[in-house]
Amino acid sequence: MTSENHGTLKGDAALVMSPSGSSSQGQPHLPSTSKPIQELPDELIQAGWSKCWSKRENRPYYFNRFTNQSLWEMPVLGQHDVISDPLGLNAAPASGDVVSDTGLGNGQRKRRLSEETPQGPNSFKRPKVDTPVTPTTPTIPISPSTPGTKPWSSSTEDKHAPPPLPAPAPYRPTVVYWDLDVQTNAVIRERAPADYLPPHPEIELQRAQLTTKLRQHYHELCNQREGIEPPRESFNRWLLERKVVDKGCDPLLPSDCDPVISPSMFREVMNDIPIRNATPESRKVVKWNVEDTMNWLRKDHSASKEDYMDRLEHLRKQCGPHVAAVAKDSIEGICTKIYHISAEYVRRIRQAHLNLLKDCNITDGAEAPEVQDRLVYCYPIRLALPSPPQPRVELHFENEIACLRYKGEMVKVNRNYFSKLELLYRYSCIDDPRFEKFLSRVWCLIKRYQVMFGSGVNEGTGLQGALPVPVFEALHKQFGVSFECFASPLNCYFKQFCSAFPDTDGFFGSRGPFLSFSPVSGSFEANPPFCEELMDAMVTHFEELLERSSEPLSFIIFVPEWRDPPTPALIRMESSPFRRHQLTVSAFEHEYRSGSQHICKREDMYYKAVHSTAVIFLQNAAGFAKWEPTPERVQELLGAYRISGRSLASPGPSSTGTGGAGGDRDSRMRQDQGGGSPMEKSGLDTLSV
Repeated sequence: MTSENHGTLKGDAALVMSPSGSSSQGQPHLPSTSKPIQELPDELIQAGWSKCWSKRENRPYYFNRFTNQSLWEMPVLGQHDVISDPLGLNAAPASGDVVSDTGLGNGQRKRRLSEETPQGPNSFKRPKVDTPVTPTTPTIPISPSTPGTKPWSSSTEDKHAPPPLPAPAPYRPTVVYWDLDVQTNAVIRERAPADYLPPHPEIELQRAQLTTKLRQHYHELCNQREGIEPPRESFNRWLLERKVVDKGCDPLLPSDCDPVISPSMFREVMNDIPIRNATPESRKVVKWNVEDTMNWLRKDHSASKEDYMDRLEHLRKQCGPHVAAVAKDSIEGICTKIYHISAEYVRRIRQAHLNLLKDCNITDGAEAPEVQDRLVYCYPIRLALPSPPQPRVELHFENEIACLRYKGEMVKVNRNYFSKLELLYRYSCIDDPRFEKFLSRVWCLIKRYQVMFGSGVNEGTGLQGALPVPVFEALHKQFGVSFECFASPLNCYFKQFCSAFPDTDGFFGSRGPFLSFSPVSGSFEANPPFCEELMDAMVTHFEELLERSSEPLSFIIFVPEWRDPPTPALIRMESSPFRRHQLTVSAFEHEYRSGSQHICKREDMYYKAVHSTAVIFLQNAAGFAKWEPTPERVQELLGAYRISGRSLASPGPSSTGTGGAGGDRDSRMRQDQGGGSPMEKSGLDTLSV
């Protein structure tokens, strides 16, 4: 059976709302399709059946994604399940019907292999489910003029495709950590396709190799110039911090930043260096303060933790300026060198990418389609340029792990999450109805995040930590949350989310980077990576959106409650005129889902938080009226946060901290000394806007 037969003809439909958000315009209109397909009953859809179109026979057929059955006639309700009842003992065939194939009753004929045509070299044998489009489905229509969309007529490439790969056995996830059925309430203004270059495994492999070399350069510079190992996770946080100000063209590496010197990398390296090459006066001051502190430690054995922290802060204030004076030029040299190497690598990657597109007769000068000034439910980001032909990516399964290999480079993902990516792709991708580019795009996606995480043990996983499933369920039920501001296709709970990499993630539902996403209304959850500069930029974006929208708009933010000293983002949110409520969940009394959840063992899925978490509600007047954080709703949210009886890893990944002006972030984490359930701050805050 060809992979082309697994696509339905229904595309995504743009749902238009009135500018005022009212229902005066009537129900959102839906586009017509070129070949209307009759909807299936809900019972058949839930049983795994979908209606597909056969190019070869030019007629519809029915496919079951659970059993891989293909039927020309519509399945009969009550037909037996070949998995739970392989002999059909519980089936009740209609009178007068003849059983023509094993396991098929009611006169239904199984499609023969002779009626199937070979698959493409990179296709994946999965059906595209014909999901009914409702007024709440935030989708975009497929049209013959859509860039990159392949026509439904046969081609020479399809006819001379190599023999098909063996299809994997039907797989039913045992445990899921997402709910992809939740429809969005996020409304945006219609936007033009993004000008990112479409992903390709060859380019992604080159980007991975150059990023690894850049990490090595950073390691060597820290060793040679300062005699230290690079601070753990500092390179990952450099990538995050740089992308806040970067105006360059690469989705991962920075190339156009102002200032060139990264504040994040500078302070983290500064906090780790020993003092040397100092003037005699500076050495004398530092030596005297260190000796004074050591004498105090030897004499006072009853000091509290606060006494130790005060003494450490005093030592830092006395010695910090002398250390900074010695190392300032050297560390600025490291930051500048790494940035310029990164910019050179970006130039190489882009040139190779443009050459590849040129060889495929794809140019970067295509005219952007006209965009109407109207409000629509948010939809996945689209690329302006069509995708080039994709090379072959091999897929095989090792127990519960899906392994994808390209040119000897293998990436792995848990089979549950491979199934999740397939669903997200089916819901979001409009240019590949036959899944011919699915495997190569999954390979690029996983490779991108693998490179961003780094190669160390548990490195980078804290930057992708997620809230527990019960918390997401409570957020959706109590506050109408249907959208994640900081997620990825691998760790998202909803199928609508913002993520760091629009070029690879857009095919799997991403709405693009959140700082470039401007919703008019909706209820959102934000659990950003714990990078000070990114969190500060996030607060600025929140307040701008809330200021200019009169429609219901709500953001529920989860950030670490760092108080020694507090982060600028936390201070700004607590003093924001849009703050409606705030609560604190105590350290070690709640948990996060691991950033490596797509590959880790089930017992390693959750870890305890080593710091308290501040939960802050920012809402405009309309958002507060619609999703007010009442005491009852807040208690439901806190109840969802309570840890179950499972055994959790502790502490969590060290990547959740960033070095700050006050030293190592771990020393700034405030651990709640009280036991029991999470503590809530004083009463409901209802500030006027």
